[in-house]
Amino acid sequence: MEKKIVFNISDDAKFNQVALAVFRHQAETVEVYKKYINYLKINVNSISTYRDIPFLPIQFFKTQNILEQGLQPQITFTSSGTTGMINSQHHVPELSWYEESFRKAFELFYGSIKDIAILALLPNYLEREGSSLIYMVDDLIKSSEQTESNYFLYNHKELFESLSSLKTKGTKTILIGVTYALLDFIDTYKLDFPELIVMETGGMKGKRKEMIREELHQLLCDGFGVSKIHSEYGMTELLSQGYSNGDGLFQTPPWMRILIRDTNDPLTLLDDTKTGAINVIDLANYHSCSFIATQDLGKFHPDGTFEILGRFDNADIRGCNLLVQ
Repeated sequence: MEKKIVFNISDDAKFNQVALAVFRHQAETVEVYKKYINYLKINVNSISTYRDIPFLPIQFFKTQNILEQGLQPQITFTSSGTTGMINSQHHVPELSWYEESFRKAFELFYGSIKDIAILALLPNYLEREGSSLIYMVDDLIKSSEQTESNYFLYNHKELFESLSSLKTKGTKTILIGVTYALLDFIDTYKLDFPELIVMETGGMKGKRKEMIREELHQLLCDGFGVSKIHSEYGMTELLSQGYSNGDGLFQTPPWMRILIRDTNDPLTLLDDTKTGAINVIDLANYHSCSFIATQDLGKFHPDGTFEILGRFDNADIRGCNLLVQ
């Protein structure tokens, strides 16, 4: 399939058409997904809507090679984790799928990257290999035509000076930071930069106590002098991201969909207004699996946005006994 077919989806009918084509392709060429569909005794040809496509439990990315047969990875993205944990691996044979996905999505939500200063406060991501987030931020920094775009490890003074300079110049600025590092920064420095976009990527990484979103975002709003905190919804197993411009409400690009499933019956989808577990369709995952049952809890809203309410890391998802075969 040509990338332009995926990234030029314009409506739900086209999404359904492309999703079904991707599903049939992956049901035949991705061995683990093929076995999973056979295990569920699903007739591939009987599926006529993307809502009926079976979703692969995300845990398979920890122990199985989720990759189209005959392809070799150009890069392998890995999830972060503590010592002794099994981390997810996403084998990507064609990086251009990822690059086109995050570039088009970023421009859709934030405008031309050339005009935006990208400042990154991501110490824990920089200190390990295999981060898909760092790959994306690297590309955004290189594509920005603003000289201040850069990484800041623990050099908070330099970050403060750059932010102050960009405020004075009136440059559109996005600060992407892991949650604990943003909190560490505002412990020492305070800003009044209402135009600044602060995008937290989530996670205390064991550095600080966990906080509810409302409390965290209020602290960050006060520290940076902004009215809203933006967020990114992405993960190692996906090549696309959703974005929130405040209040924890996310939207997705046109080639990505969020569905809500029953936590007690993972093969059943719920009405969009109910709370449940999140299934993701990411058509940019063309060479791995585009249909993933995550371990995130979430809820849809009538305006088409969704929110993340938590996780259930030890859930027993039906079908996972395939992992040990």
